[in-house]
This record gives sequence, structure tokens and C-alpha cells, in this order.
Amino acid sequence: MNYDFVIIGGGSAGYAAARTAAGAGLKTAVIEGGRDVGGLCILRGCMPSKSLIESANRFRAIGHAPEFGLQVENARFDTAKILARKRRLIDEFAEYRRQQLKEGEFDFIRGTGSFIDKTTVRVRDLEGGEHTVTAKAFLVSTGSEISFPDIPGLSTAGCLTSDDVLELERIPESLVVLGAGPVALELAHYLHAFGCRITIVQRSAQIARGFDEDAAKVVEQSFRKRGMNIFTKTKVLQVESNGTTSRVIFEHEGIRQTVEAAAILNALGRNPKVAGLGLENVGVELADGAIAVNAHQQTAAPTIFAAGDCCGPFEIVHIAIEQGERAARNAVRLLQNDSGLESVDYRLKLYVVFTEPQVAVVGLSEFEAKAKNIDYLVASYPFCDHGKSIIMDEMEGFVKLVADKSTREILGASVVGPDASELIHEVVVAMRFHASAGQLATTPHYHPTLSEIWLYPAEELAGISPESAIILPGTHKAAHSQA
Repeated sequence: MNYDFVIIGGGSAGYAAARTAAGAGLKTAVIEGGRDVGGLCILRGCMPSKSLIESANRFRAIGHAPEFGLQVENARFDTAKILARKRRLIDEFAEYRRQQLKEGEFDFIRGTGSFIDKTTVRVRDLEGGEHTVTAKAFLVSTGSEISFPDIPGLSTAGCLTSDDVLELERIPESLVVLGAGPVALELAHYLHAFGCRITIVQRSAQIARGFDEDAAKVVEQSFRKRGMNIFTKTKVLQVESNGTTSRVIFEHEGIRQTVEAAAILNALGRNPKVAGLGLENVGVELADGAIAVNAHQQTAAPTIFAAGDCCGPFEIVHIAIEQGERAARNAVRLLQNDSGLESVDYRLKLYVVFTEPQVAVVGLSEFEAKAKNIDYLVASYPFCDHGKSIIMDEMEGFVKLVADKSTREILGASVVGPDASELIHEVVVAMRFHASAGQLATTPHYHPTLSEIWLYPAEELAGISPESAIILPGTHKAAHSQA
């Protein structure tokens, strides 16, 4: 078969690209070789994990009922029913994606693809057959796979992966979590809510590496308060299992330590899934294991694009979708000899971690602003001094704004606390239109709401006196600048 545009990988990036390319008039095909169709987010990532976490959050809320004058007797959980709900939801999401792929204005080919040359891909059908397809342009969107770093015993000790945790029919009595990124922290939060004793062993100096230290510290303190053990700045030396007990041997502050548990979770990240694609046959280059692309999602072979986790730089589904759409539009323009190719704007990059408290960031963090030598101002305000969060008894954390010192344009924001995943989007919209702190500060907000907390750091950065604001005793003033 001959096409204009062929996509290898039918996850979120691949589907977005196929829909965009077909809508622009390109004869398009999607090659998908996974046993299940839907992509990481739907099948083994965002959606199933959030379903389980929602159950955990509601169970934890029941535990806090007495604070609100409520009495709940003999609260229990049923893992089988929690999993059944998760599976039902994921089956529905996946079926919808399958229908989108099967009924889209493009061909849907079930098999694995590998490049023979820059215009030809060999497809190995799931049924065992083999054929070739040709195209004028391609997109690789094959996603990522779980990483197994070179740690003695890690690959042979029967460690759980995130895939395994999503299907656990029994909550383990105890668990050692290797790693402290978003997946590690979210699954630790989920399992601990149902009684699992958690020990986190992290290589870097803080959990949630890449987030500002002050935000990561709030989550760490909350986890410790709940009874989790956390070790940072470690070096894992050995992973062992005798079939009933698992053991992690690591070095912490120069001291060799051992921790035992019923199970170990390998949450040490994911690697781009690029093996077997025949990239060497077409001159596509890798950088740190990922497909190297330029600002237009083009590889070293200009007619071959890449999007999503296989190329990075961020393993985030909404960015993968944007990359896929951009790549498809750029393929259209390339085939039309139009040099005006689009680039992805990472200025509004978003991260969210669905722990309790939640963490969310957009744009530049304070750490990044310092590293880039940007002349900035920063201001923060705590939830423990905010009326609505006090009413909710959700007082951990804070909000923080980073702004350009001369123009006061908002450059980034962080929130760690209640509903952080929702609150961050107010700042995303403000930043989308290059709003200043003063414009945010003078935007009406209903009282009492969580979202009005953004007014306080915005007022500080803008130099506005909050004459009409309701501020409780102990107001936190934390604006300062970095030259």
C-alpha cells in the first residue's frame, strides 16, 4: 500500500497525528503492534492509576470524618471491587480509542513496523504475516517501556513494576519503592492509603526531582507524617528475594543499610521504546536513548518525524498529543514544499503529581529561573492561612508565582496542596495570554474559594495593596527577587 503519511504507534501522539493528517487531506495509515490498543496513558498510565488513587483518596477522606462531626463505623475496602471499577473504566476508554482508530479517516494496520529505507516500512502482522507499506513521510510514536537499571538483582528478584501494581488483587503488607518520581509517589500514596507500610529509596537529594525543593519538601513531610520511611541521596547496591521476603541493600550517608519488605516496586523510570524499528537503516539518530528531533519534531531524516515518549523531552500525554499534531501539520507543509514549519511551545509545560497533597507546576520553576540567570521575582502564600482551605481542613502546602522582574509577566507557578491539579490551570490560562501579576491580581475571584489564593502572591508581585481581601492572622509575606 502507498500512503502520504504513515504513523508507527497508535497511542495518544499517534492517534492525534493520524486525525490531524487525515483531516488535512493526507492518505494516512497507523501501524499498531500492541496486544491491546489505546496507548500507555489509557492502558497502563494516567487513567488506571487515577482510578485507583480516587478510591484511595475517598477512603482517606472517610478516615477524617470525625473532624467534620461525622461518624463512620467499620470503614473497609474491597480490592476486588476497586480493581473491577478500574477495569470497567479502562475498558470503556480503550474501546472508545479502538473505535476512533478503526473508524477514523485513515487505515488502521495491526502489526509492528520497521524501516527498510526512508520510504518503506516492513509490517509484521499480529497474525504472523508480513508485507510492506510505502509513504512520503512518517511519524514514529512508539512510546516508552519500563527501565531496569544495571543494579545487581533488580531484574531477577521479581520486583513489581507500575503495570503490576495496577493489577494487584491484594495489598502487600509492606513495600520498598525504588525511585521517587511521579509514578513512584502516586503508587506509594495509593498503597499506603490501604495499609501498606512504605519505604521509599531515592537516588537524588530530594523526592520529586525536578520540582522546586520547597514543593517537594511539603510532600516529603506529609508522607513522613503519615508514617512512610524515606531515604534520599542513596546508592542501591543490591536487590534480593528469597520468594517470601524481598530485600534492598543501599548506601545512605556513607552507611550501608538494609530494608526488608513483602515486595519491591521498581519505579526507576522508563526508556524510549525504539528497538526493532530499523532506525539505523534510515539515518535516524538517538540522543541518550531517545530519538533526536529538532524543534519541528523532525529527525535527522527530514521526512521522518517523532512524537511522544520515544523522543521526549517530557513524558507527558498532553505534550505528546501536541507534538503529534505539530508533526502531522509539518508533514503536510513539507509535502507541499512549504518551509513555514511549526514548533512546540514548551513555555506552558505542565506537570502534576496526584499524591496527597497534590503537586502541580507550569512554566518556569524558581530553580529553572535561577539556572537560566533570569531576573525574576517570586512570591508565595500558604494554604494554612487561607479561609477555604481551613474550612476544608486541607492546609498543607502553598502556591507560588514566578514573574519577570521588569515587566511582572508571569513566567511560572507552583502549587502543592488541595486540588493542585485543577488550580494550576488558572495560571496556565494567564500565561497563555502573557498576563502580568497585576492582571491576575485584579481579576475577580469568588469568596470563599481555593482559587482566590492566587490573588495574594499576585498582589505582592504587582505591588497592589489587598485592601478588600480577607486575610487571616499570620499572613505570609514571601516575595523576593533574584538578580
